[in-house]
Amino acid sequence: MTIERGAELRANVEQVRQRIRAACEAAGRAEESVTLVAITKTFPIEDVRALAALGVTDTGENREQELKVKAPDAPELTWHFVGQLQSNKARSVARLAQVVHSVDRLSLVGALSKAAVAEEKIVRCLLQVSLAAYGPQDAATGRSRGGVTPDDVPELAAAVAAADGLELGGVMAVAPLGSDPDEAFAALRDVSSRLRSEHSGADWISAGMSGDLEAAIRHGATHVRLGRALLGTRPSLG
Repeated sequence: MTIERGAELRANVEQVRQRIRAACEAAGRAEESVTLVAITKTFPIEDVRALAALGVTDTGENREQELKVKAPDAPELTWHFVGQLQSNKARSVARLAQVVHSVDRLSLVGALSKAAVAEEKIVRCLLQVSLAAYGPQDAATGRSRGGVTPDDVPELAAAVAAADGLELGGVMAVAPLGSDPDEAFAALRDVSSRLRSEHSGADWISAGMSGDLEAAIRHGATHVRLGRALLGTRPSLG
């Protein structure tokens, strides 16, 4: 890693920490109540290690292919899987990640449970909630947003809570493109509140990215998932 890249990452981490600190102060929350997850999609393991040296030890990947390359090289980190997950990739993800943010269907619960049991570990699962009702239709933006509807959360939560090898951790969502993130994240906060009334330990809210982390923190996010603000423009996959 070049000296310039190291300095860039250091400056980015400090700027992000300042944003989180200010957002928490405005919301009357402790800065320690928010965990920063670095989304390192397409970036090299050297960047992951540099962020870890700067105190960012929660790392997220969108693609199983990258997770299985990077995670074995930094097993001391907490690895989060945040992308859409195919059931046939569940064994690989369960072996390498401690947290899966994108549980969105009953069949995936079964696949992850089987995989976690085989790996003799507990995988913390977050339910991906669709907030499409709070923004323009995804088809119009050309980007897909997965997740179950708020009404379907109780059934999925019950399945995760009952599954061997899995721990129900809470909820995750992405604010729809072109939406008011405050409205979307307020809705997610309400989903989380209802979930916790039945499953008190499911208190994580994974929400907020580089452009809307302040809104997410205002509405109770415990984990923010940042890529661009930490790492800059993503390199091409070629």
